[in-house]
Amino acid sequence: MEHFYQNATQIVLLAFLAITFLQSGVDKIIDWKGNLGWLKGHFAQTFLKSIVPLLLAVVLILECAAGVLSLIGIFEFFSSGSSSMAFCAALLSCITLLFLLFGQRVAKDYDGARTIVIYFVPAVFLLFLTQ
Repeated sequence: MEHFYQNATQIVLLAFLAITFLQSGVDKIIDWKGNLGWLKGHFAQTFLKSIVPLLLAVVLILECAAGVLSLIGIFEFFSSGSSSMAFCAALLSCITLLFLLFGQRVAKDYDGARTIVIYFVPAVFLLFLTQ
């Protein structure tokens, strides 16, 4: 329990990222066709329109990896107080969110881009805490 008290902020942030990315990844897996259809329309007027399925797969992999690393980071904090996996989770989360932000900006979905920033701030904070 000592490791929890010393690392509570990082653990809570990791839980936030795990929930965010694992839920999003599971949603993409369960409703691949629905997500792909919506994204094809979303990027129809952009230079990304021909590679939407590939980009969706890349985002799915990044989200699942960030979520799993976040869970591993939580367990690592509880077991040893170490933050190596938490740092990796935070860094991958930031990269994933930058990919998503790029896509929203290309699609000129400025409200969507603004929403990504809400998730980006805690991820960057966790990155800062685990450096």
